[in-house]
Amino acid sequence: MKRLFLFSFLVVALALVQVRLWLNEPGNLSGPVNVVIHKGTGSRTVARKLAESGVISRPWLFRLAARLKGLDKRLKAGEYQFANGISLSGVIRQIARGEVFFRKLTLPEGLTTAQMLEIIRSEPALEGNVTIAPGEGTLLPETYNFMRGDSRDSVIRQAMVAMEKVKTEAWKNRSDSLPLKNAEEMMVLASIIEKETGIAAERRLVSSVFVNRLQKGMRLQTDPTVIYALTRGKKDLERLLTRKDLEFDSPYNTYKYYGLPPGPICNPGKASIEAAAQPEVSDYLYFVADGRGGHNFAVSLKEHNRNVRSWRKSRQR
Repeated sequence: MKRLFLFSFLVVALALVQVRLWLNEPGNLSGPVNVVIHKGTGSRTVARKLAESGVISRPWLFRLAARLKGLDKRLKAGEYQFANGISLSGVIRQIARGEVFFRKLTLPEGLTTAQMLEIIRSEPALEGNVTIAPGEGTLLPETYNFMRGDSRDSVIRQAMVAMEKVKTEAWKNRSDSLPLKNAEEMMVLASIIEKETGIAAERRLVSSVFVNRLQKGMRLQTDPTVIYALTRGKKDLERLLTRKDLEFDSPYNTYKYYGLPPGPICNPGKASIEAAAQPEVSDYLYFVADGRGGHNFAVSLKEHNRNVRSWRKSRQR
């Protein structure tokens, strides 16, 4: 009897050692694999899905361990990404902690709201229709995290909240001499800066040009506002502006009307918003492309015309 007891004890001990080895041995995944666990899914179905995806090789052991840990009654729904070589115990631990996989969606700087909404509509991992109608300049260009199955409206809300935070902070820290009435006008200026330059070192200089022109009562005469007047931000112009375009009658046409346009012409990034709030101190009133990706700035019209001639020559080369 004693021998039988010792033999049984030894068998159980060896079995527990083997189970521990199986639980902690590296898995067979050679690369990351995503598995979606829907709400209300039982451990049997989860084990089968994990096995079919190659994440685990012993679904029975997953079910046993899940039951022993009480995990089978509190499996957390969501999309999980399992790393290459993850052990079975690692899989159980990841699900038990609810370490779901967050996807990323990037809204680039300078896009109009219509263009950003199209990106959000086109993301297949999001669900639902877009029911929110955000205004131009109210979505912060940024990379946003979301889980598979989140609503499209939830991403829009993230972008709107983020933009409001950046706008409020920038307006709070604005320059004392800024000739703008409110934060909304700052956003209009920021959207123009965003469209005029993508070079970080130039943003505050570009801002200074427009601020100086506003202070002197000059028209801003910036091409991106004309493009917005023609397209209303729903599409790219896909051609060069003509002299006739500059006469297009719209309050957004800063060649025809003085002051800022009635609203933003795109969704500016944080850097452009900060540049609008804190422009460089300069005497510049003009700028034009330098043919190398940047701009040449000028104080006088004579100097500006010389820069324009130089730019035209660079285009002919």
